[in-house]
Amino acid sequence: MGMTPKSGLFLALSSVSAIAAVGSIFELTSGEPDLGVTITAAILALSIPFAGGCFWFAVKNAEQ
Repeated sequence: MGMTPKSGLFLALSSVSAIAAVGSIFELTSGEPDLGVTITAAILALSIPFAGGCFWFAVKNAEQ
């Protein structure tokens, strides 16, 4: 079928979440994170599966 608004939304959410994960990695490896280690690690732990899930839903929705 192709790209739908719904799959575009999922793809955008996946991109933002992946950027948050990369930013969290940089924050954790640079020393003292601005939000603290616990919050930054939680953002990292939640953003990776969320990005993957949103990407999967975007692909599945575009295939329909």
